[in-house]
Amino acid sequence: MGTLVDSGIKGYKNYGTYLREKYKGQRVFKVIVDGGFTCPNRDGSKGFGGCTYCNVDSFTPEPSRQNPNIKDQLAEGMLRAKTSYKADKYIVYFQPNTNTYAPVHYLKMMYDEALSVNTEDIVGFAVGTRPDCIDAEKVALLESYTDRFDVDLEMGMESIYDETLDQINRGCSHGEFVAAVELLKDSKLDLCVHTIFGFPWETREQMYGYIHEINRFPQIKFVKFHHLHVVEGSIMGAKYKKEPFKLFSLEEYTDLLCELIPLLRPDIVIQRLFGISDWDLLIAPNWGLNKSAIQTYMDKEIEKRGVVQGSAYRL
Repeated sequence: MGTLVDSGIKGYKNYGTYLREKYKGQRVFKVIVDGGFTCPNRDGSKGFGGCTYCNVDSFTPEPSRQNPNIKDQLAEGMLRAKTSYKADKYIVYFQPNTNTYAPVHYLKMMYDEALSVNTEDIVGFAVGTRPDCIDAEKVALLESYTDRFDVDLEMGMESIYDETLDQINRGCSHGEFVAAVELLKDSKLDLCVHTIFGFPWETREQMYGYIHEINRFPQIKFVKFHHLHVVEGSIMGAKYKKEPFKLFSLEEYTDLLCELIPLLRPDIVIQRLFGISDWDLLIAPNWGLNKSAIQTYMDKEIEKRGVVQGSAYRL
């Protein structure tokens, strides 16, 4: 006998279902583009070396890393999505590094170039950034595309605790995150917030606080949950090799998700439950499963435990 998960029904508002419903059953896929941006935490404006957990290559597809031409990246990415996954429509996704970290005229040139590739099949535009690289002028630029595309601004919160942000060399405070979210209070943009669970010095109760903080901002439409994983080429990776520290097992992290999802405001769409990197870059934790198998395990555990998003949410 099949489960609800086997039928595509989950105990939380998931991104796949959201896309199918919004775009009337069409297959919509994100196509990642590397615009060659850097980060104020890498180029010396705020620091060097980036956040201690970060190696940009760990979340950038190899074809994007190897091809600096935006149009070629997108043409190849769209072809792969169509051939491998029968994609009908696309979301152009500026992901690696900080994709609002440039003057507005330069950003417009880059965005316009990307959105000129197979425009008739593009339904969405997503831009990943940091809270300290957003201002009213950049918000206005992104909003100028909302008459043609659904525009998502993805912003890293990571942790709500300044002690943690300092320890991971984040280069910005939680107060700056709050200020950026407030800037988007009446915006046409769809805000997606990214978090990392499992910093070894944070308690479980502190992680619950992430959810309560997200809940208080009605302008947050999407979230991406990640567990802390350690990758080659990162400062944290070098430290872990010298002195390993506690990281979530698959079972432990799934337990945490089963406690967090009921607390989450029921209208928020979860774009991702966990993070993953290429096998050749991953140091730990290695759960021994591919992305699809991890997703299935989590979804089935969530169903088995009767977890329902928002069931413990309180105003």
